[in-house]
Amino acid sequence: AHGAVVARASVDAERAIVGGLSMGAGIAARFAATHPERSAGLVLASLPPGASGESRQRSWALAFADALERDGTSAAGARYAWGPESGLDERAGKLVQLGFAEHAAHALAHTLRELLAVQPDAEALGRTLAPLDVPTLLLVGDRDPVSLAPIRRLAVALEAAELVVVPGAGHAVNLEARDAVSAALR
Repeated sequence: AHGAVVARASVDAERAIVGGLSMGAGIAARFAATHPERSAGLVLASLPPGASGESRQRSWALAFADALERDGTSAAGARYAWGPESGLDERAGKLVQLGFAEHAAHALAHTLRELLAVQPDAEALGRTLAPLDVPTLLLVGDRDPVSLAPIRRLAVALEAAELVVVPGAGHAVNLEARDAVSAALR
């Protein structure tokens, strides 16, 4: 989140619409909560369930991080991120696999431990974000078993938010349904 402040400062922007997909949605939400004076709006897509409550996200993220360091990206990713146990459909899994290939295993492990393993759940984010008076767009694919329920819970907490459930899309909603996501962003 600090990097986002530095990036915006370098282009002399006082406020910006912040957003992200999956883990990036969690980062964007936490940025907006921490820097409300710099947030002109929110776009949160495919928000993960969070590490608290009944979610398995914390244990999954920590086990995945350990497997990355022990077994490498291909083996760990096949088990935790894009294989049958991931909860993602085959198309989304392939997209996630391509994204993971761009990063070193140690960097992915660090990200899992320091971001996903401590991500607040939708209810906690809702309580934090509710006082913000900014336009908020929530996007999720109707075939996203990871994010559909949490983003619906966040929509309940943020009554003024616009919830867009994209038919036929999974977790990588921005890649699987480009036209629908582009339309929602307009």
